[in-house]
Amino acid sequence: MGKEDKLSKYISLVLRHDPGAAGIQLDEHGWANVEELLEGIKSTGRKIDIKMLAEIVVTDNKQRYSFNADKTLIRANQGHSIPVDVELSEQEPPELLYHGTADRFLTSIMTDGLKPMSRLYVHLSKDIETANKVGGRHGKPVILKVDSGVMYRDGFKFYLSANGVWLTKYVVSKYLKLTD
Repeated sequence: MGKEDKLSKYISLVLRHDPGAAGIQLDEHGWANVEELLEGIKSTGRKIDIKMLAEIVVTDNKQRYSFNADKTLIRANQGHSIPVDVELSEQEPPELLYHGTADRFLTSIMTDGLKPMSRLYVHLSKDIETANKVGGRHGKPVILKVDSGVMYRDGFKFYLSANGVWLTKYVVSKYLKLTD
């Protein structure tokens, strides 16, 4: 793993799970002051400047981060385990979404549904390829088809994050099927 990848993972930790790791605070919407973030990261012995941070934001393959308009604030787009309101607006999802997981979790999921676990939301993908990559990070991947259109019509809320990940609070097992 390259130095920039390690730095990006550390920034993810700070902005999604533990701002105190860099000695900073997030506002109620998950925003961190960029200067404070840079100083906090430097105080841990890591080397970073605004140019490096901007490069990480632009090149992150999962588009995890966003700057505000004048680049004085930064936040993670989703994936928080700490309570923040990233100002997501409710949206109607496509008829089908996908969730990648490891095969060892399948029995539990098919019984109890998809739960956010340590996160604020269940993360869903718009395509099988992305779900497969996500599932592969946790073991032998299994892809679940989510009847998101039916869920939405049944009153479940969906949100689309800035980086294209669909979010919902919970998926009841009756809306899940294994992909072929």
